[in-house]
Amino acid sequence: MTLTPQQPPPRTKPSLAVFKFASCDGCQLQLLDAQGKLLEIADRVQIDHFLEASSKVVPGPYDVGLVEGSISTAHDAERIREIRRQCRMLVTIGACATSGGIQALRNWGRIDDFLGAVYASPQYITTLATSTAIADHVPVDFELRGCPIDTRQLVELITALVLGRKPRVPGYAVCVECKARGTVCVAVAKGIPCLGPVTQAGCGAICPAHDRECFGCYGPAEAVNLVSLTGFYEHRGTPREDLTRLVRSFNGYAPEFRAESDRLEEDDKGGIPGFHHE
Repeated sequence: MTLTPQQPPPRTKPSLAVFKFASCDGCQLQLLDAQGKLLEIADRVQIDHFLEASSKVVPGPYDVGLVEGSISTAHDAERIREIRRQCRMLVTIGACATSGGIQALRNWGRIDDFLGAVYASPQYITTLATSTAIADHVPVDFELRGCPIDTRQLVELITALVLGRKPRVPGYAVCVECKARGTVCVAVAKGIPCLGPVTQAGCGAICPAHDRECFGCYGPAEAVNLVSLTGFYEHRGTPREDLTRLVRSFNGYAPEFRAESDRLEEDDKGGIPGFHHE
């Protein structure tokens, strides 16, 4: 009698894997914090790889891969290519994965200067000169922005993927959220330069609600006009250097924000088109 090796039973649920690169783990913690809400769809998805939550790892391939963090080493660049091969759909979560994160500030400096300032023996540190988004290295199917991501949007994302539909994530600006909660505009009423008009909604306008400017945690909204916004603030007396620092924040290396901060830094002549300087 010949015994036929038994094959593992086929997956009956979509498989989910969560991976981490250079980041603070905040977006993965949002996933853990959402466990109560995720229970509603827990019976419809199988988590096969999530080292922040469990040491149990089921080998791929996976239906959906969630990736947190930016690419900052050659090993990272090689690893994300393998993850892309293992995942039918790849979703980046958080500012680090979607734009390079706060650590992308190093992209405007000299990496050797940073290494020498931070490490006693920098010769033992192997790193790339830049910190870049996942999409700069492999194709990405969907981006969930935020620093950190919003729990409600995360649950919506996973629910949509399980149901096979497109996630419903707002593309409008934080200003809409300010209006919805009745928050007085800090830019108009208090003269505080704010990125709310050009930043994608999702946070609930937390900072403006506490008399603070929006720092662009969710990255550029759809069809933004950063030149007009920074020109307005400069016309009202905000130094160009301060505007450059404002734009170079959590999503400073997002293409739209990066282009404007570079323009502000490099263009020292004549001010911004459309605005007359006294």
